[in-house]
Amino acid sequence: MAQRLCPSTPVRQRRPRQESGDHLAFIRTLSCAVCGTFHKTEAAHIRMGEMEYGKRPTGMAEKADDKWTLPLCGDCHRNQHVGSEAAFWCHAALNPFVLALSLWAATGDENTCEQILRLARARR
Repeated sequence: MAQRLCPSTPVRQRRPRQESGDHLAFIRTLSCAVCGTFHKTEAAHIRMGEMEYGKRPTGMAEKADDKWTLPLCGDCHRNQHVGSEAAFWCHAALNPFVLALSLWAATGDENTCEQILRLARARR
């Protein structure tokens, strides 16, 4: 059994990140969640947290699980990371947590996911 060198220092173990290359590739085929364009869609990870949905905030050197991604065009993705991410989603009038979980549940079904995105944009 290995001993810790300094027993008073807690060992911080990172929770393994849940990755899904298939889901990220699928997200990139969808229209932008904010503006609706199909131009160069990127898989944008939500970094902020919301415990109501089971999403913890991610640190500086940490990326969120792949289920917390949304399709954003390049312009919208850059704007997501300028200033407050919460302000970006508030201005877009979208709940990114509900939207990401909905897309995760329907991953692979392009028609259903596009319908989810259209409905989200229409409710603004």
